[in-house]
Amino acid sequence: MKVADRDLDYLKLLARQYRTIQAASTEIINLNAILNLPKGTEHFLSDIHGEYEAFLHVLKNGSGSIKRRIDEIFAESMLAKEKRAMATLIYYPELKLPLILKEVDDPDEWYRISLFRLIKICRVVSSKYTRSKVRKALPDDFAYIIEELLHEQESIENRQEYYKSIIETIVQTGRASAFIVAISRLIQRLAVDHLHIIGDVYDRGPGAHIIMDRLMEYHTIDFQWGNHDIVWMAAAAGSEACIANVIRVGLRYSNMTTIEDGYALSLLPLATFAMETYAGDPCIQFMPKLSDEKEYTQQEINVMAKMHKAIAVIQFKLEAEIIKRQPAYEMEDRLLLDKVDYANATVTLNGKAYPLNDTNFPTIDPADPYKLTEAERLVIEKLKLSFQHSERLQKHVRFLYSKGSMYLVFNGNLLYHGCIPMTDDGSLQTFNLDGGPLGPRESLDRIERLVRQGYFATDSPEQKEDGLDMMWYLWCGPRSPLFGKDKMATFERYFIDDKETHAEKNNPYYTFRDKEATACKILEAFGIDPATGHIFNGHVPVKVKRGESPIKAGGKLIVIDGGFSKAYQKQTGIAGYTLIFNSYGLLLSAHHAFESVQKAIEEEIDMDSETIMLEQTFGRRIRVKDTDLGRELKRQADDLQALLEAYREGYIKEG
Repeated sequence: MKVADRDLDYLKLLARQYRTIQAASTEIINLNAILNLPKGTEHFLSDIHGEYEAFLHVLKNGSGSIKRRIDEIFAESMLAKEKRAMATLIYYPELKLPLILKEVDDPDEWYRISLFRLIKICRVVSSKYTRSKVRKALPDDFAYIIEELLHEQESIENRQEYYKSIIETIVQTGRASAFIVAISRLIQRLAVDHLHIIGDVYDRGPGAHIIMDRLMEYHTIDFQWGNHDIVWMAAAAGSEACIANVIRVGLRYSNMTTIEDGYALSLLPLATFAMETYAGDPCIQFMPKLSDEKEYTQQEINVMAKMHKAIAVIQFKLEAEIIKRQPAYEMEDRLLLDKVDYANATVTLNGKAYPLNDTNFPTIDPADPYKLTEAERLVIEKLKLSFQHSERLQKHVRFLYSKGSMYLVFNGNLLYHGCIPMTDDGSLQTFNLDGGPLGPRESLDRIERLVRQGYFATDSPEQKEDGLDMMWYLWCGPRSPLFGKDKMATFERYFIDDKETHAEKNNPYYTFRDKEATACKILEAFGIDPATGHIFNGHVPVKVKRGESPIKAGGKLIVIDGGFSKAYQKQTGIAGYTLIFNSYGLLLSAHHAFESVQKAIEEEIDMDSETIMLEQTFGRRIRVKDTDLGRELKRQADDLQALLEAYREGYIKEG
């Protein structure tokens, strides 16, 4: 690379960091070495829906990556039972160790054997990283010792005693248990280089806040927002309609753990209002769907039903404000309170009158049905304050903004949660934003700016309002790329028994995505080579029981929502898909239901998985130079080569 090909001013700035020929040369050598390492393992998860135990287990076992390593390394030297015990020890070292030590006759000998095995596993999983990267991941207490053991050449005769003496000293000083915990965590850390969450941490499960805490600790991660994430993000930003939706969904599925315990959001104003306003109303249609995990008294169930109805009516009124404010959304068909004949207890939809199954509407004025009462306004204002001042919620939402996006192009693949909206004839839909039609990529970029504006805009109330309204639209709008249906039939499901009104039609995308031509068209729209690229998609559970495959479009599109949520597992027949992209290719894992952490530890029952190799490189490992990171490192190396030439040709003098 000649000096003339680079801006001299830029090279002078670069020379401040690399002040000599030696410094520039050393960094070029370092970068070229990194480029030839195997690519790091990418781990893809989607639609976790608050199921924190199953999620944390999949995170610990790297979707089977650690178990596969144990099988490879100790194929001939360990029994199957020993391999299961070793895997469980790595996943849950603090909890498994005491149980193991109760059963062994000679703890010191067990420590010696286990330490040798753990170090061998750690060497393998760390082998694709530079020493510098491994060093940064080492636990402080044992950093020097682990580094020595990882790079010790035990096969060399004069080094064997040194290696053994380190192990022996760890055991004799009583530090073996602490060391096992530290190295097990390091193996978990090194087994996966990068984590992708393709949307929907939130929803029915009880531990979305626990999942978010863990994600914030993860070493490197990105996040593609899902519809259930966006409604929580909007609620935290102050969208009253989204606050009502979050609370309504929590009450509908008797899942208040994240709301009340996780984020300390006070629902007392709503409870007080509901008990007074719907005192004599049994609220039959609003009885919560009870989960298996938590028992409620009948009185608690009755209170939840009243709260459920109260917040649903408030939600309909708040959503009407957005629909009227944003005519471009074309959602006037969702204005249903003014279609109710309150005297005859019917509602008219598409010219047909349907009887209502509930006729008690104490807060609705038929002459002005969308007006909040003073009491309802007070309730929503108090709830809004609670959401905006929840420190833990705000911390989690800021993390979603910092790591998240509407879509991601990463290492030649396209990641998004919901869909790329399409028309009935299979064309990619354009959006009229900012006065002109935008294609898929441009519209998602513009929508993402609106989403950020909804949270961060402070100087312009109009900009903030537009952003918040867009976030609500993403939750339930007919052309939303996160929702993917023509309507959210909330009113109909509560108040009309006729199930024909409950139908929510999927966007045509879900018909056309099975076709390879569709996947290629989408990849091209995002600047990705369809010959090598893939789409990784979540949102709609794969109904394995009905014979549906997660592999679509000739292998170009992979759906990895297999149903982490227990609520979906009766339909899907499995407990989630996850994906691994390592230096040998793509592996798809179909997981069976996770029973419990206790069973995983005590009975060594892993989350049974069936793994399919989707694409294989057949011995030709994918290198760092083949990745996005590699292209960036190559650019840096080219710049340094130009700096080297500038030094040697006298354009710049050494510092």
